[in-house]
Amino acid sequence: MKIKTIKRSADTYVPVKSTQESQLPRNLDPELHPFERAREYTKALNATKLERMFAKPFIGQLGYGHRDGVYVIAKDYQDLNKIASGSADGVIKYWNMSTRGEICSFKAHYGLVSGLCVSPQRSPLNKDQHYMLSCSDDKTVKLWSMNGDDFAGVKDDQNINSTEGLLKTFYGDHAFQGIDQHRTRSTFVTGGARIQLWDTARSKPVSDFSWGADNTTTVRFNQTETDILASSGSDNSVVLYDIRTNSPTQKIVQRLRTNAICWNPMEAFNFVIANEDHNAYYYDMRNMSRALSVFKDHVSAVMDVDFSPTGDEIVTGSYDKTIRIFKTNHGHSREVYHTKRMQHVFQVKYSMDSKYIISGSDDANVRLWRARAWERSNVKTTREKNKLEYDEKLKERFKYMPEIRRISRHRHVPKVVKKAQEIKQIELNSLKRREMNERRTRKNMPYVSERKKQIVGTVFDYEGKKKKKHSSKDEHSDEEE
Repeated sequence: MKIKTIKRSADTYVPVKSTQESQLPRNLDPELHPFERAREYTKALNATKLERMFAKPFIGQLGYGHRDGVYVIAKDYQDLNKIASGSADGVIKYWNMSTRGEICSFKAHYGLVSGLCVSPQRSPLNKDQHYMLSCSDDKTVKLWSMNGDDFAGVKDDQNINSTEGLLKTFYGDHAFQGIDQHRTRSTFVTGGARIQLWDTARSKPVSDFSWGADNTTTVRFNQTETDILASSGSDNSVVLYDIRTNSPTQKIVQRLRTNAICWNPMEAFNFVIANEDHNAYYYDMRNMSRALSVFKDHVSAVMDVDFSPTGDEIVTGSYDKTIRIFKTNHGHSREVYHTKRMQHVFQVKYSMDSKYIISGSDDANVRLWRARAWERSNVKTTREKNKLEYDEKLKERFKYMPEIRRISRHRHVPKVVKKAQEIKQIELNSLKRREMNERRTRKNMPYVSERKKQIVGTVFDYEGKKKKKHSSKDEHSDEEE
């Protein structure tokens, strides 16, 4: 009698890891794994604890820093590991972030370096040629070459020569407060008593335009819609210009002054501003009557803001001596950085690979931070990469569980900041209570959303053809005019 049986060999359908062991098929039926969720929760909790244990964001400072406060930092859009910084004593330094050493430095101006930008263009003859523009209170704009052939970088500040590397000097009628270069052309814009558009091939400005402000402190070109320009003025205004028509297009006036502007590199219409009222505001230039998001948590004026190259995070530096990282769809920071020696932070920038943050403060240091405090930049095996990605997914899945949420949100901040947060919370609660009491007696009292409170008025036209829009507060109408 013959009996036929089914015979299966694991060698025919299972890849063999080694000669000693073979990988058996795994049945993923959830009924066979009743405790899988509990095990994954434990893994997510351990991963969250390890994340906070390995959180060491500070890498170090660049070189020996400056001799005076660092008030401007410029990214090189063509090089991942190059940045430039300028200080209050007129010295500009060009840094290599990989070695944390300076490539070249020069005494550029006789006053405060108020603006700095590394040219996005390269010479058609030499793709390694670097150009840089700087402006200052001494009424000059200077064009520099940072190529090693043109400038023999000097490491000693005593021997800095102001003529080496200088290609051209532009003279203005007033002190310059800010500068930025067009993404694709050789034109650049300066801010000050007037907003002026320059060409590097000419010695005089091509055109100038301003709308209402006595002094313009910040000017920024859009990196995608390259003919759009944003500026902030001393009259608490944010104005958008179109250099194709040499005219402003729209304007908003806020309660307090704007210190910095940054365009979203991935979404051409959106930009974020750093304000004196301790907040950063995210706007869409197609509808500036309200903010898309309000980023809170700082306890002093926000001095600078910058977008991650991915467009989904921003970093802010504040006068309260802290750096905070926000997701664009969250109003509160996911991370706060500080050190005992770091003073008021005036500049923060993301590196071009979005993995690092550079900060400049008035203690004369340029510091380097990790964008994700627990990440390490060493080479990882495939198994280690898979484990880290699996942990990230688990943390995302269980992030609202009370214990994991508490551990992942907990941060230590300086005692002064902690106390200021408590005082600020008491003040905000008092204002809310006062508004509620007033609303009980005034039934027709209009409700102003949190995203509109900071706006005093908006104007959507320069020639006066369209109507002006004012806020519900009548007392601010005259200021906006």
